Amino acid sequence: MKSRWRRFRATWRDTLILISEFRTSLILFTVAVIGGGVIYFLLAESVGEPLKSLGESIYTILAATFLQPVGDFPKHIVLQVFHFIMPVVGIIFLAQGLTDFGVLLFNRKSRGKEWEMAVASTMNNHIVLVGLGHLGYRVAQKLYDMGENIVVLEINPGTHTTAAARDMGIPVIFSDARHPGALEGANIKDARTIILASQNDAMNLQIALKARSLNPNIQVVIRIFDEEFAHALQEQFGFIALSATEMAAPVFAAAAAGADVTNPISVEGQLLGLARVTIKPNSVFANKTVGFVEDNYHLNIVLLRHDHASEMHPTDSCPIHAGDTLAVLGGPTQLNRLVRDNE
Repeated sequence: MKSRWRRFRATWRDTLILISEFRTSLILFTVAVIGGGVIYFLLAESVGEPLKSLGESIYTILAATFLQPVGDFPKHIVLQVFHFIMPVVGIIFLAQGLTDFGVLLFNRKSRGKEWEMAVASTMNNHIVLVGLGHLGYRVAQKLYDMGENIVVLEINPGTHTTAAARDMGIPVIFSDARHPGALEGANIKDARTIILASQNDAMNLQIALKARSLNPNIQVVIRIFDEEFAHALQEQFGFIALSATEMAAPVFAAAAAGADVTNPISVEGQLLGLARVTIKPNSVFANKTVGFVEDNYHLNIVLLRHDHASEMHPTDSCPIHAGDTLAVLGGPTQLNRLVRDNE
């Protein structure tokens, strides 16, 4: 139902954009019909073939524009000329415009970028993902599985990952996120998180700073290869800077969904990360116990902070309340599931 409502809103906004693009043709045509109707009315009076009203005169001109006969053909040559001129006016000012408008209205795929931007404009509190390479696509999959609203900015059209993302119903805007208007097209001002998943550290940073200038409250999750650079970004800008391994895709998704996640480490082939999670009032494990979470999510709670007091390695029977903060050690998939169920 939510998806249908968003599609309806996107269709309406896209139609308004189309109308605005063809407004010049519409205005010229309207002026030609109304102006022609007024002139026709005055001339008909002067040559002795008066019409009943100005409205009838305008309707006569409108009908003549589309070669539709209305009443008897006028006898005076001056009035006859109007019936031959108005169809030409219609073709010049309206016919071509209407043809183009109809094609674009009913074949929105031919305006892929504009349509995807119209869909993005209907979103709020969503996630903007920049880069749909192998890591970006895996992040998109995880976010999709978590039920998150996503908009993708991708510079290279035609890749198999973009087609797969669109098959999931994710809007993909083909644009360089560094260019003016690209982030605005993804409705960055209403987004809550941006993920920079390209392989270019400098480009990721440039886009991150641009996103912060457009939305000062946006959370930034950025892919950085240089560990020292990543720590500097975290300290100076508050960005969540994560490693670039493909296996870290679930961690990127969890971070975008609101968890504070460290870079994963590999222990005996097992990828582990430490996440800080604040329990929300509607969480499925609010008012449960530490043991319930550990047993059902297959991870370890290493710290529980409740009412400004922290407890390291809390016991299984220790209760968990809304507003508590947990430090949780686990694999990316387990952390991902924990964050999703905490929504």
